[in-house]
Amino acid sequence: MSMKALSIAATGMSAQQTNLDVISNNIANINTTGFKRATAEFTDLFYETLRNQGVSEQAGLGLVPEGAKLGHGVRLAAIRDIHLQGALNSTGNPLDLAINGHGWFQVTGPDGNTLYTRDGAFNLNAERQLVTLNGYLVEPAITIPQDATKVTINESGIVYADVPGQAAATQVGQIALSNFPNDAGLEPLGDNLFRETEASGSAVAGVPAADNFGNIVQGYLEASNVDAIREITEMIAAQRAYEMNSKVIQAADDMSSTVTKGIR
Repeated sequence: MSMKALSIAATGMSAQQTNLDVISNNIANINTTGFKRATAEFTDLFYETLRNQGVSEQAGLGLVPEGAKLGHGVRLAAIRDIHLQGALNSTGNPLDLAINGHGWFQVTGPDGNTLYTRDGAFNLNAERQLVTLNGYLVEPAITIPQDATKVTINESGIVYADVPGQAAATQVGQIALSNFPNDAGLEPLGDNLFRETEASGSAVAGVPAADNFGNIVQGYLEASNVDAIREITEMIAAQRAYEMNSKVIQAADDMSSTVTKGIR
């Protein structure tokens, strides 16, 4: 029996190590623009039947009401990104955009495929096209005129530029957003980028402030939704759980040693 306790506790220690890794990544990204905190989800392992419930032990006897099933530990089921809104922080940069509500910015990845991000820290490339900090083009492409003196982006994502000699601002583009049936199914790629998967479902394109899409806030960036106090609390809980599993291993080893000494 002690050998089962050893293996069961080992799965618990492994689970809490993974839990701590997830918490560590959350804390490391506490200042990452648009970052979504993750949480580790666990499920119990298979059960060994020592005594069946719902059957009769002998003819003429009643049914066993509960039986006995021994669990074999825990395993990682998923690491789930929690896609809750982060706080909006003012930057004063007119090319910084935050989404207040649902939606993802669309950008062209290095392989030409569309990728998605909540990080709206945009800039202009040499052709004055709107790009991410890694130089990926925002979709659809938006070009700011060379002589523009001011760029204004409203809540609906319409991009205007003030050009000398024109009384009214000129519309030069439209920020587009995408939604997904299951945001948690998106594949994180690093660099604040995500890729569509079968689990996320197909992207549903739209424009800000319409239907189920959030609105654009110019001059702001969405902060990470990591709560430092919550992460520290969960880190302490993971540490305590790890210690308890290690004590189970120590107890099982002591019991095994007692039996071995008794045989001698």
